[in-house]
Amino acid sequence: MNSTTVRNLLVRGMLAGLAAGVLALVVAYWLGEPNVDGAIAFEEAHAAHSHGGEEVELVSRSLQSTAGLATGMLVYAVAFGGIAALAYCFALGRVGRFGPRSTALLLSGSALLAVYVVPYLKYPATPPAVGNPDTIGQRTTLFFLMILLSVLLAIGATILGKRLAPRIGTYYATVAALLGFAVVVGIAFAVLPAADGVPEHFPATLLWRFRLSALAVQVTLWSGFGLVFGELAQRLLQPKPARAAAAGAVPAGN
Repeated sequence: MNSTTVRNLLVRGMLAGLAAGVLALVVAYWLGEPNVDGAIAFEEAHAAHSHGGEEVELVSRSLQSTAGLATGMLVYAVAFGGIAALAYCFALGRVGRFGPRSTALLLSGSALLAVYVVPYLKYPATPPAVGNPDTIGQRTTLFFLMILLSVLLAIGATILGKRLAPRIGTYYATVAALLGFAVVVGIAFAVLPAADGVPEHFPATLLWRFRLSALAVQVTLWSGFGLVFGELAQRLLQPKPARAAAAGAVPAGN
């Protein structure tokens, strides 16, 4: 793949990330923010009861839930779209006989699983302003460690599947790779320490809704990226026959 194609895919990846970020932003605002408000209100009430006072709010909650949320979500989406596009350039043609669209969907689904779902199962999202602030650093470190481990294991499972395929067939090689991935992830879950950080008195229903909305945001982000980027990559790498013929047509009589 030449540098021009890589550059074009990178630009399309960032645009697809922006589009997916807009979709995820809508989900985060309508599903996630009410639960964030509930968590903050609960913690503020608990803090006021315990300490008899309120902390000064440096940034208004309305600004956090609108401009702050939009800025963070869209910047993150554009950045991850560019990174995913570069990964796509490497993966295209190396993960099987998939076309541009199918490869984009496979990549986004695998990334969702490895980058978010697997770490999320071990260290689920915690509502803001909830829990012991002294453990934030530890929880963040463990979460990113789980992301790194999950991504490396996913890459290892892919390599294992490709090496086993000529010997035992694609189906059994895929099953073996997935089982190996699941077993090693299970061992990591058992070995790594727990770091929930949510106090026992926090409402279970609110916690469940918050974590479900956090998962919905990520599913929307990654699936939206896969669909949009797949279509853009398809149009770039495999243009329609009519378009290709018009672009390369030679005038009659020459």
